[in-house]
Amino acid sequence: MSTQLQINITEKAADKVREFLAAEDDAELTALRVAVQGGGCSGFQYALGFDTGPQDGDEVVEAHGVKVLIDPFSMPYLIGADIDFVDGLNGTGFSITNPNTESGCGCGSSFQLKEGEEDGDGTTASAGGCSTCASA
Repeated sequence: MSTQLQINITEKAADKVREFLAAEDDAELTALRVAVQGGGCSGFQYALGFDTGPQDGDEVVEAHGVKVLIDPFSMPYLIGADIDFVDGLNGTGFSITNPNTESGCGCGSSFQLKEGEEDGDGTTASAGGCSTCASA
């Protein structure tokens, strides 16, 4: 299923995806999969990896010659997100700027939904802080 959703991957991030896919030495890997999973000290975390293609129900977003795959659970949490690749003093790697989040973990590995956003199970997310990183 292909869509015109408001998810953006920057040209720099797309270049890195192509570079990393080429380094994988596996011609079957053709796309970047972006997912939201429960866990992390703030409640949710991003998972990025390479995949061979879409699975049933996946949304496929294409930009700058790169396919981005998003599963049905993750899609509501990623609408409006920007995926970039950052190379700087504060770290190197993929960075997701997401308008659906209220706060993030101090270590940058997890996030919390805005008050009133629905979790994947139909319940409403609660606000709060990152207790693990706040105490670090």
